Amino acid sequence: MTPYPPEAPRDCPLCPRLLAYREENRRQNPGWWNGAAPSFGDLNARLLVAGLAPGRTGANRTGRPFTGDHAGLLLYGTLKKTGFARGRYDPDGNDDLELIDCMITNAVRCAPPGNKPLPIEEATCRPFLVSRLAALPRLKVIVTLGDVSRRNVLKTLGRPATAMPAGHGAEAEIEGYRLINSYHCSRLNTNTGRLTAAMFEEIFERARTALRSTA
Repeated sequence: MTPYPPEAPRDCPLCPRLLAYREENRRQNPGWWNGAAPSFGDLNARLLVAGLAPGRTGANRTGRPFTGDHAGLLLYGTLKKTGFARGRYDPDGNDDLELIDCMITNAVRCAPPGNKPLPIEEATCRPFLVSRLAALPRLKVIVTLGDVSRRNVLKTLGRPATAMPAGHGAEAEIEGYRLINSYHCSRLNTNTGRLTAAMFEEIFERARTALRSTA
C-alpha cells in the first residue's frame, strides 16, 4: 500500500459526510478555502501542536489552522509569548506570522458539521497524521489540544487512549515523544474559565522545558 502524504489533498474525497459539508459551504461561500486544511509551520519543527479539526469559519474559511476563529487568538498569542512564533497575526491570514520550531496540524483535516468529526472520519484521516509525524525528523514534543486530539495522537502512535491520562496538563513519554495535553483553546473553555491564558501558556512553557532537556 502506498503511504499517505503528510497533507490531504484540498478536495479529499475520503469522507462522504465531510465532502457533502464542504460542498454545501462552497455553495454558500465560494470565496472561502473550503477544503482540507494543510498543516502550518516549520518543516524542521521539534514541537507539533495537534488540534482536532478545522472550524467552519476558521481554517475552512482561511486555509490555515486556527486562523479566523476565537481559538486562534489565544493559540497564536501564546505561541508568540513562548517563543514559538513571531510576526503579526491576522484572523483572515493576511499577515507575516511565522512559526519557530513549531508546526500546527489537525487530526481531521476537513471541517465537520458542528465541529464534531465521527470516529470513522477520525480513523479515515489518521494515515495523514501518521505521515505528518514521520515527515518531521526532529519532532520531540506533541501538545494535544483537547482529549479527542489526545486519543487520536495516541492511536496514530499505535497506542490505546489509556496509554496516558486524560485532562489538562497530563503528560507522558510515548514512543519517543513527550506528549502534553491541554484543554482546547475554544471560546467555550476560555469564556467559562476552564482554560485561562496563564494555564495555556504554562503548557507551552513545559513544552519549551522538555525541548531543552532533549537538546
